[in-house]
Amino acid sequence: MIVGIDLGTTNSLVAVWREGQAQLIHNGLGEVLTPSCVSLDEDGSVLVGRAARERLQTHPERSAALFKRYMGSNKTVRLGKREFRPEELSALILKALKADAEAFLGEPVTEAIITVPAYFSDAQRKATRAAGQIAGLRVERLLNEPTAAALACGIHLRGAETRFLVFDLGGGTFDVSILDLFEGVMEVRASAGDNFLGGEDFVHALRDLFFQRLALPESLRRDEAFMQRLSGQAEAAKRALSTQPRATLRVRRGDDEHVLEIDEAALEQACAPLLKRLRAPVERALRDANLRSSELDNVVLAGGATRMPLIRRLVTTMFGRFPAIDFNPDEVVALGAAVQAGLKARDKALDEVVMTDVSPYSLGVEVSVRLDDRSSSQGHFDPVIERNTPVPVSRSKSYMPTTEGQSMIDLEIYQGESRMVRDNIHLGRLRVALPHAPLQDCAVDVRFTYDVNGLLQVEAMVRKTQETTSLVIEGNPGLLSPAEVAQRLKSLAELKIHPRDKLENRTLLARGERLYEQLRGEQREWLGMQILRFEQLLSTQDARMIAAGRREFESVLERVERDSYLGDAPQ
Repeated sequence: MIVGIDLGTTNSLVAVWREGQAQLIHNGLGEVLTPSCVSLDEDGSVLVGRAARERLQTHPERSAALFKRYMGSNKTVRLGKREFRPEELSALILKALKADAEAFLGEPVTEAIITVPAYFSDAQRKATRAAGQIAGLRVERLLNEPTAAALACGIHLRGAETRFLVFDLGGGTFDVSILDLFEGVMEVRASAGDNFLGGEDFVHALRDLFFQRLALPESLRRDEAFMQRLSGQAEAAKRALSTQPRATLRVRRGDDEHVLEIDEAALEQACAPLLKRLRAPVERALRDANLRSSELDNVVLAGGATRMPLIRRLVTTMFGRFPAIDFNPDEVVALGAAVQAGLKARDKALDEVVMTDVSPYSLGVEVSVRLDDRSSSQGHFDPVIERNTPVPVSRSKSYMPTTEGQSMIDLEIYQGESRMVRDNIHLGRLRVALPHAPLQDCAVDVRFTYDVNGLLQVEAMVRKTQETTSLVIEGNPGLLSPAEVAQRLKSLAELKIHPRDKLENRTLLARGERLYEQLRGEQREWLGMQILRFEQLLSTQDARMIAAGRREFESVLERVERDSYLGDAPQ
């Protein structure tokens, strides 16, 4: 069985194409959104999802979130005494989604379509594929997130001819894609994006505003527990301002309580630099598609951060029209991944649908530019594949060594749009041995092949000898070898994953612990007794009594949360 997965920075979802439509799958808590959070419990078991998110504030040293931003890097996250790579943490999320899908479908899930930001680099895409492999999934296809959103929308528009832009602002990344839909063919015209711009950056802007307005010492930022509580309050305030004029951030540290009331004008002022950054990818995509905003038939929103009124106002101002709100922005990417899973499985209901995509960035090599007979300029970027070229694509160019008698060429591979390689992203190095021959006989044909998964292959052929060398990325910390993937798979298999059927109880306990830490005095003591009673009830292993006690304990927590103005944790 094949499923579609939206592996998000803040939340992840899994969906399946069944009975002629895309269906979202609920997790063990009955929710479609699974927070992309992992926590290591005191007994060594792993908590994934909402239970882990609740522990971000109470056990920051044992919990992790936002690790998607570090995919393809050598960054590690320490949870307790163990260190995890971003691929491993992502694999734990994928394993949880796989278990949810298998519980829903009643059969094993072996394959997945996983969505990635359109601007993910080659290393980030390979890291995502490795995460799927570690989770026990065969990842046949990586699908760009805005393309997935467009696919979900396009299924409902079959038979129509339309041109629309997908504005995808998720928790950690921002992507834009422009698409044409005609006669069942969905063609991506252009993509652009920013891998370090998302809803979490708006939360960080609110945190900075909190420090600035209350004149708090910068040393307080090193208090991890305080910063996690502040992040939770900032996220809750950001969400509250979507439906009400004012919101309050309230964070306690010891006997001190720090309180800041903000309105949407304050939020907009704090986030002004971020709003400005949103414009550049939109303008680039329109320019590459050779379109004006007035030539678009619609603007589709994707990603939970697009719920913010200031984002919707910005989109309305940029395009001179209100964006479409027919689709849930949190769910549309996962639904598109399920459609792609249906296409992969060759479902008859999708026989007339064809999807094409583009390379969202330029790919090329570092070259020297000769200025005259005696001098040259180093470090220039020479694109082999231009951005927004339809994929799959294969392009080649010929290069010459710079000096006579050179025995080796180091082809440095880059991704980006800047003139100089120092301002682009380094992807890897290809070393090519040259024959002992005159300079004119040492030409090298370099071929770039970019596939529908956004994965790049580079080959270099020495024209005189016809010897071919394939890309071997050296020193790239984001890539795991097949042997390392197998080793990580074995290592994670030894971890105890918290039982899915007990997840609801563990999530409630984590929520109770979070609230307990934020209270004090008699209220704190009383809540501590409620937590203890629920723990004692769990030890009876009486399913009927536990179910009744769980409902009662949940209502207690909701009342405490409401009465103490603590606000909910980030969704």
